[in-house]
Amino acid sequence: MTSIAAGRVFTTDGWLRDATVHVDNGVITAIDSSGAVGAVGDRTLVPGFVDLQVNGIDNVDVATASGADWERLDALLLAQGVTTWCPTLVTAPLAHYAAPLARIAEAMRRSAAGRPTIAGAHLEGPFLGGAVGAHRPELIVPIDLDWLAALPAHIAVVTLGAEQPLANDAARLLSRAGRLVSIGHSTATEQQFDAVVASGARLTTHLFNGMSGVHHRSPGVAAFALTNDAVSASLIADGVHVHPRVLRIGFAALGAARAVLVTDAVGWRAGRAGPVRLEFRDGAPRLPDGTLAGSALTMDTAVRVCVAAGVDLAVALRAASTNPARLLGLHDRGTIAVGQRADLVALTPELQVEQVWVHGTAV
Repeated sequence: MTSIAAGRVFTTDGWLRDATVHVDNGVITAIDSSGAVGAVGDRTLVPGFVDLQVNGIDNVDVATASGADWERLDALLLAQGVTTWCPTLVTAPLAHYAAPLARIAEAMRRSAAGRPTIAGAHLEGPFLGGAVGAHRPELIVPIDLDWLAALPAHIAVVTLGAEQPLANDAARLLSRAGRLVSIGHSTATEQQFDAVVASGARLTTHLFNGMSGVHHRSPGVAAFALTNDAVSASLIADGVHVHPRVLRIGFAALGAARAVLVTDAVGWRAGRAGPVRLEFRDGAPRLPDGTLAGSALTMDTAVRVCVAAGVDLAVALRAASTNPARLLGLHDRGTIAVGQRADLVALTPELQVEQVWVHGTAV
């Protein structure tokens, strides 16, 4: 049995002061708010972060990761408080997905002790729409329903363009298979967007980036996502992809339950994300022409950027943990409550990661 004390603990019921979380066999068994936490009274205990979109980190690209690369990714994720994540593959030829997906499956089969959990892969493409961003446009193809139907079970998230002719069929097929469908890299009309949401899409990939925007006479996908209560939206809060004032607008419109933080991190030191060549310049990875190509963001930094922008800490924490866990159907994590997995992060007063526990084990 382990007891973890903190000056404040973010629970499903809100903040508890001077509380201790008791853990047995990796599960939270009690939360004691009787006080007297001693030397750890200045730290904040929060749920482990859940990142739905990680293309790579530092010098490791998920698309080519193998062997010891996965241990390095484990360490880099834990250092930022991420305890559950989705390795993400960008647009590539259909035949090129099998090998990296097999390597992701192999990484998922490793012993779970002391590692962040791989919830499943995220396919960001190749069935995208009219806002290609850094994806190679020649590799974006029409939706192939047979290919989607044959996907291996460990695909957790699929991002597609809502303007694709078969987008509604794809959303129904994927959601019935238990996969999270997200709309992204899209310039869809209002009718197309709402129809795909009605067909099963529950997320919009990186709000304001890779989509038509918000105009008072001609709203785009960003506006549709903000105003459709049936769909959540992810945000890249690195201070580059979204201006702090616009970040506040996004959180204000989405509310505490629909906002999701993602890093969209890439292996920027490796100089690539799948088939996309990139370089780090002006605060973010970019294509040679300056187009943003993922980020060098960490999840703890995203929380700090949100708070600095005026977002309430509790709302930012839900976006980093509770909401993405719910979207993935992982109801055993993302909150601090009795019966939940003890995936926990202790933060310093400056919101830096001090300590991480995965399934109750300090790492």
